[in-house]
Amino acid sequence: MEPLRRYAIFAAVVEAGTMTGAAKALGMTPSAVSQHIGQLEELLGLTLLHRSTRRLSLTEAGELVWQGCQTLRQTLDQIDLRLGELRDSLVGEVRITAPVGMAGLPLAQALAPLLSAHPGLHFAIIADDGKRDLLKERIDVALRVGTLADSSLVARRLGEVSMLLCASPAYLARRGIPRQLAELPDHDWLLTDSLDGALWLRDEKGEPHGLTLVGRVICNNVLPLRQFALAGQGIALLPEAEVSEDLALGRLQEVLPAYRMAPMAIHAITPEREVSQKVRRVLTALQDYFGQGGRGRQSRPG
Repeated sequence: MEPLRRYAIFAAVVEAGTMTGAAKALGMTPSAVSQHIGQLEELLGLTLLHRSTRRLSLTEAGELVWQGCQTLRQTLDQIDLRLGELRDSLVGEVRITAPVGMAGLPLAQALAPLLSAHPGLHFAIIADDGKRDLLKERIDVALRVGTLADSSLVARRLGEVSMLLCASPAYLARRGIPRQLAELPDHDWLLTDSLDGALWLRDEKGEPHGLTLVGRVICNNVLPLRQFALAGQGIALLPEAEVSEDLALGRLQEVLPAYRMAPMAIHAITPEREVSQKVRRVLTALQDYFGQGGRGRQSRPG
């Protein structure tokens, strides 16, 4: 980086017309400026400036270096302009990672208004139930559900997700509708591996009740479990937003609605507290959506 600094000092000397004027503009001493110019000339093996008691003038080599400095300055100005657009405008790419169950309908409903309103905006969405390295993969926003581990990353609470016990009418007709908690372990269960066979439900008074369950189907995300539930293969614990249409159309029924799992917090994680304008608008859209239980203000384009 030191040669670049010397080129910058050289440009300041040419613009000022004197070593003293450049020194004043740069906050340096004239001798220090002269030393840097001498070092640049030594590095290049060429004289850049004709020095006299009254004025400085460019040699042929100096004229070539000065033209290069001007071209470099124009390039840097263009870079500054482009960076300003990326920082302050809704153009360019936002990289988002989310659990598989959130990377489909929820993200589409939350972010579609932004895409419609800003043609220059692009999303790269990584659906993964694992934890990605945000810095290494240049991820701008990560959605996380549940308790967060201690981290240097910045977390913003978006809302919470409610989980419901659901089964198809065909399954309940075949196996019977559970009326009490004690009946649940005898049913066929469609479970995520994160539960590890243990399920805690709260009654209407908020009292917790623990159950030990054996899964007929165990999966690392809820989307296949929903399909098994729709196919009549058992009871599944599914996100309310994911199954709201199934419940409304009667494809699924809530089981023991007086007992529910405690809602899980949804957070947006960013590598830095200060984010660009486009990332900030993405965070706002996600907060609008998840803050209303997955029924965000979709009429508002953002």
